[in-house]
Amino acid sequence: MPHGAEIYLICGATGAGKSTYAESLANRVKGVRFSIDEWMERLHNKDKPETDLFTWFYERVQRNCAQMRDVAARLIELQTPVIFDCGLTNKTERDIFARWAAANNFSVALHFVDVPPDVRWQRVKRRNREQAETFQFEVTRDMFDFIESIWQAPDESEMAALNGLRIGA
Repeated sequence: MPHGAEIYLICGATGAGKSTYAESLANRVKGVRFSIDEWMERLHNKDKPETDLFTWFYERVQRNCAQMRDVAARLIELQTPVIFDCGLTNKTERDIFARWAAANNFSVALHFVDVPPDVRWQRVKRRNREQAETFQFEVTRDMFDFIESIWQAPDESEMAALNGLRIGA
């Protein structure tokens, strides 16, 4: 694991174990974890519309992530590492965080939780059923498949540029 990163970006597809991994990492580095699922569940999900869900979610995710970055900058000033558990489903989303970190001269480590789709779907079904500590809301098969359709794993150049670490199943 890259030593001394100020910003940890956790990415992986639905059900990979990002939240569990991010919580463990936060404990190891004595950092603060920001989870988009927790923010969305607490602040917005009760008000979600019946239609045009992606547009509705995306706009709120972007606002929440901007606020997370603002708070994170202060934490880094206080020498507290920050772990972003924000999905980061494609390079464009990861680049928003990477550009912000670079503009602020923050060191970054991208941790890619890489788990095969069949294993991830089984985990999602178990999480839906058990509603244990990382459960925020039910993920349906349609939701899972939609995220699969937009998921973009980091390539080798992105991993190299962001001090990447691949975490296996």
